[in-house]
Amino acid sequence: MSNILSHNYALLIGVGECEEPKLSLPTTVKDIEAVKTLLTNEKLCGYIDNNQHLRLLSNAIATSANILDGLNWLKQQTENDPEATIFIYYSGHGCLDASGDYYLIPHETDRADITDTALPATQFNAALQQIPAKQLLVIIDSCHAQGMASSKEGDTKNRPPLPKGFTQTALPKNIIQQGTGKVVFTSSTGNQSSWIRPDGKMSVYTYHLLEALQGAANQPGDKVVRVSHLMNYLSKTVPESAQDLCKAEQTPFFDFATEDFAVALLCGGKGLATAGWDKQEAEETIRGIVNNLAVNNSDVGTIITVTGDNTTFGNISSNKSKE
Repeated sequence: MSNILSHNYALLIGVGECEEPKLSLPTTVKDIEAVKTLLTNEKLCGYIDNNQHLRLLSNAIATSANILDGLNWLKQQTENDPEATIFIYYSGHGCLDASGDYYLIPHETDRADITDTALPATQFNAALQQIPAKQLLVIIDSCHAQGMASSKEGDTKNRPPLPKGFTQTALPKNIIQQGTGKVVFTSSTGNQSSWIRPDGKMSVYTYHLLEALQGAANQPGDKVVRVSHLMNYLSKTVPESAQDLCKAEQTPFFDFATEDFAVALLCGGKGLATAGWDKQEAEETIRGIVNNLAVNNSDVGTIITVTGDNTTFGNISSNKSKE
């Protein structure tokens, strides 16, 4: 099997730095940098590292317009490639208003005018439904504001209020509609939080996703990582780690009613050896990715480097003492 996936396309969105500093989420950029690095490793997942196959949005370019443009790009790629497999990952804030309308919070969002400056999930979903891919996985990592690291320390006085009628929450079920061939994962449910690991370098959810993409739920001889492998591993490990590391509940949600399909190559298409998955090797790979990103502190794809010490609001967050 080839170690290049010429029919796979990815859109990775980590909102990161926002126009309103209190909305900034630096850890989301760390997460998508790590996901991108693993996906484009020919010895691992085999995605092609160019703008025809993978796009990454963060910080000042993670706007509503650019997110929708990215989805339109995926639509065009799929129309030109009937064999396309699509991977979409959004990491950032999300909130629900009193009428039940859900909003993703991109770079330019004004907390005083969320309705007109955020990205309605209905609009995101409408663009998603235009992508004619037979195999599409979308992961939404958004959660309730109690996921702040400061909440673990009992400090809530710096928590910025949402406007009246809005609640910071995970993406509710069925807002992102499946459609034929589409699978939806969310990192938590209801008013739960999506937590970071104690070292502040990555979210719990992303860490286990990277393990799963390296074959944590696979069997010897498997040559690809399928949706079911990701689902089975994340459903077990994320709640365990959230409890062990953060003393909190975090339950991933999966909307999976389609034919199981391959998301990535396993070990560059060579598959697992007879001995099976090597947890220590996978951990070393993740550690190497994180350390390399930290040392380089450089842009990846179209990333703008994140500065600033604190995340003070929402999804997956860290403060200076955790960095």
